[in-house]
Amino acid sequence: MDAFSYVRPADVAEAVRAGGASDARYIGGGTNLLDLMKGNVERAGTLVDLTKLPLADVTPIDGGGVRIGALVRNSDLASHAEVRKRYPLLSAALLNGASQQLRNMATVGGNLMQRTRCHYFTDIGFAACNKRKPGSGCAAIGGFNRQHAILGASPSCIATNPSDMNVALAALEAVVRVQGPNGERRIAFEDFHRLPGDTPERDTNLAPGELITSIDLPANGFAAHWHYLKVRDRASFAFALVAVAAALDIDDAGTVRDARIALGGVAHKPWRARETEKQLIGKRLDADLLATAANAAVADAKPHRDNAFKMKLAPAAIVRATRIAGGLA
Repeated sequence: MDAFSYVRPADVAEAVRAGGASDARYIGGGTNLLDLMKGNVERAGTLVDLTKLPLADVTPIDGGGVRIGALVRNSDLASHAEVRKRYPLLSAALLNGASQQLRNMATVGGNLMQRTRCHYFTDIGFAACNKRKPGSGCAAIGGFNRQHAILGASPSCIATNPSDMNVALAALEAVVRVQGPNGERRIAFEDFHRLPGDTPERDTNLAPGELITSIDLPANGFAAHWHYLKVRDRASFAFALVAVAAALDIDDAGTVRDARIALGGVAHKPWRARETEKQLIGKRLDADLLATAANAAVADAKPHRDNAFKMKLAPAAIVRATRIAGGLA
């Protein structure tokens, strides 16, 4: 790890000023950034420690939603009474991530910013990684790519977003609030993370120096009909091969009024299965409908040598998660 400077600002304005330097990095729990720095994947001239900022509360907002401060710890959010009651999908997703020890340290803002666990990115012994070194190539495309993307990838990068929390936030249509040198702005969750395109080194649409201050959740948390399913190689501390956040609004007659299906483990960002949602809305759930709608989620997928199994696994996971959410299992 290279030498770096360290500052601990007392308020958000001071943090944004310090974070505006081109070599500065914000740090909350440090569960991802510090590992990458130790491995010489990330380098920072200055670490801006955010832990003294007043961003660690969960509070109500106008419209009936809640605001989650960027420094709320993952374990605290997962066990928060209001979140468990109104947004159980988010609580379940958080509890499926990492380990208890890491959840005790990791922050919500840091979780949004965590980087891919592609082994070609995290191991500098591999020279070709466009995310780590733009223009160097993508070793994963011709290498071992079992964990990698089948949707939204590009010839520059086939890495996946590793976060469970992000999948639930995509389904809940959260809004990310950020503060930067030019003031505050709100970013719809679907627009926060990027697909790789020709610039896979950019994971988000944050402008330089912008700091995540909170995440807003809308009033509807789909608390009655939801399920989070994570398919992985082992029962704990493993990243998803495929994850599904399923949230349904079902009327008394059993008709789906609204559907949210988000996938993890399949793309560079949390992936909304919009065509699947469209096919579910206005209908009653049954086996034929679920199978057809789930297959629509991978209609445009482009698998690689070692991850073609996700073409069957993803639809099967969607069917299972949606059946459970809809009370059919």
